[in-house]
Amino acid sequence: MEYKAIKWGFIGCGDVTEHKSGPAFRKVEGSDVVAVMCRNIEKAKAYAERKGIARWYDDAQELIDDPEVNAVYIATPPSSHATYAIMAMKAGKPVYIEKPLAATYEDCTRINRVAKETGVPCFVAYYRRYLPYFLKVKELVREEKKIGQIVQVQIRLAQPPSETDKDKDHQPWRLQADIAGGGLFYDLAPHQFDFLQDLLGYILEASGYTSNRGGLYEVEDTVCACFRFEDGLTGSGSWSFVAHESAREDRIEVIGTQGKISFSTFSFEPIVTETSQGVEEYVIGNPEHIQQPMIQAVVEHLQGKGVCTSDSESATATNWVLDRILGKI
Repeated sequence: MEYKAIKWGFIGCGDVTEHKSGPAFRKVEGSDVVAVMCRNIEKAKAYAERKGIARWYDDAQELIDDPEVNAVYIATPPSSHATYAIMAMKAGKPVYIEKPLAATYEDCTRINRVAKETGVPCFVAYYRRYLPYFLKVKELVREEKKIGQIVQVQIRLAQPPSETDKDKDHQPWRLQADIAGGGLFYDLAPHQFDFLQDLLGYILEASGYTSNRGGLYEVEDTVCACFRFEDGLTGSGSWSFVAHESAREDRIEVIGTQGKISFSTFSFEPIVTETSQGVEEYVIGNPEHIQQPMIQAVVEHLQGKGVCTSDSESATATNWVLDRILGKI
């Protein structure tokens, strides 16, 4: 089914909807937000009135059943993604889900099964695929073949704990495995693995070791992993969320037979290529609302004007990698 105008209902109105995504739904041509839902009705009302949204609910089913809503954005913690996505798809309404697709690989397969049964599109907010910064990386690696044949991939992410991470009495949901799927690795590494699989192909083998070195919370705070792509390319990664400031790092290195390309996932430092011709830097900015290019791709897909590749099937491959590294499957 093709849609002329996409009228979104939001399930969840937390921080991510304030700037990263929410405003973009109205900046994309043929897209609008007509309803919002939060379990706290006062919060839903305040958000709706602040954003000029006509209706608000404290029940997800009521929002999904709203005849004015023809697509649903799910911006809740991962443990509830499968429930809301399945509800919406069974009602015939396409969904756009915050990453990761779900808190477990098993829940991802449930979402895919319903998407296939209903034929209703299901998209996942791996928006880096559509950002100019990462499109430049793809151009350099795949089109220009700037660094030749790829021989290895390395991921390194290290950062100090935040003040909220240290608050044992009020720990954020991202540090509660039953809600988030794991710790900060499960929240941040998905962006890295999704982009690398989009760039280099699916990962078919993955394993890892985890540890809790800081003792600030129950879930893992340190992860080391190795993985292999479908063409035999190997990669490794290390993540620390209790590192000293001096060790802070956000870097992916793709090593080739003719050079190396380095880039970041979250800090958007200049992309750097090192080849026999020397060192080159590429400074690429982001749009004001970082999810806007992705949301535009989703809207155009629903309108029959294009194809959005970040769907539930590709997102499931990322959850599989995460769960293998953490030993969940």
